[in-house]
Amino acid sequence: MTLLDVREPMERSFCAIPVPPTAGDLHIPMRQVPSHLEALAAAADRGPLVVYCHHGVRSMAVAEWLVARGVRGVQNLRGGIDAWSLEADPQVPRYG
Repeated sequence: MTLLDVREPMERSFCAIPVPPTAGDLHIPMRQVPSHLEALAAAADRGPLVVYCHHGVRSMAVAEWLVARGVRGVQNLRGGIDAWSLEADPQVPRYG
């Protein structure tokens, strides 16, 4: 599995989802995703590609864009890192 964080660098510097050693961790802001299509397709070929952002809106757009270009195994983390903090790991700081 690979986690793809499509938030801006300032958001990423505040917090990120901890990634286990067996998973990949990519940070590519949404506006830069098109220039990384081949690398993202390769990551998805190795296993699920889970896209996340702050609340899940940007990541849903990126996930749909990738799927429309034939990338398989793409999933959106519904609710983004904010929902992750509330439902899975309260140690991940929330921000406004």
